[in-house]
Amino acid sequence: MNRLIFKIIAVIGLLYAQVGCAQTAPRPDFDLENDLLLAHFDCKTDVDDVHSVAATATLLRHPDFREVRYHAVAGAYGVQEGLYVPAEELFEAAFGTHWSDAHADFGKALLEVYAVVSGTLSRGGDIWIPEAGQSDFSAALVRQVRQRNPQIDTRSRIHIVQHSDWNERVTSPESLAYVREHTDYRKIPDGNAEGNGTPGFRKDQAIAWREQLSDPELVALWESAQAIANRYNGASGRYLNKSIAAGGLDFSDVSETCWIFGLEGLEDAKAFFARLAQ
Repeated sequence: MNRLIFKIIAVIGLLYAQVGCAQTAPRPDFDLENDLLLAHFDCKTDVDDVHSVAATATLLRHPDFREVRYHAVAGAYGVQEGLYVPAEELFEAAFGTHWSDAHADFGKALLEVYAVVSGTLSRGGDIWIPEAGQSDFSAALVRQVRQRNPQIDTRSRIHIVQHSDWNERVTSPESLAYVREHTDYRKIPDGNAEGNGTPGFRKDQAIAWREQLSDPELVALWESAQAIANRYNGASGRYLNKSIAAGGLDFSDVSETCWIFGLEGLEDAKAFFARLAQ
């Protein structure tokens, strides 16, 4: 009996060790030569995504990240109620031709993004998706990849980074379950708070970002983002972002992109501009 108990304990210990290893699996690195940053923005109904678009463009124009291959998706929302925040001109200014509009035409956007993603995967690159919103568009995309390319292991080649409990709650349950099962799904601490291991990019107070930015195009981009956010913040029943209403900034979703590029040590919005504005 003692020998049997010993064997049972040993098996339990082995299983526990295996689970622990799975939970602390090594974090893969973004390969600048081959990988793709696929930035998703829901833009519904919080205007924080508008600031996040400008912040993402700021990061991508920094010399350390100018070689990053990227594509953006507007309207990557889930099942939440409320009105969309239109910001097409901002996406064009931020990403040029490297973005798709899932709000205007979900099917067309899915085809466009699949073409970019499949090209990256076929060349041996991975896909990194910071979810500034929900996972419904991501789930549709992963289904396309798995159906058309069953030889690709999406659990190791497609990395989804999420920071928000609310975003998960307003993702359709089927979509959330699907991406958790079929991708390298990473949940990181919320980017709305500071001191939790990821940057806290939501500030009620105004930040002197103009003094930090040396690129006039980025200055214009941030001015446009603030104008759009102020126009739609709380309008027609949309969510009222109190930080933005107070004159501050909220690009909390960019905590995910910073995590992808190893910048999770940035404390707050001031540190973001100090590190990436030049």
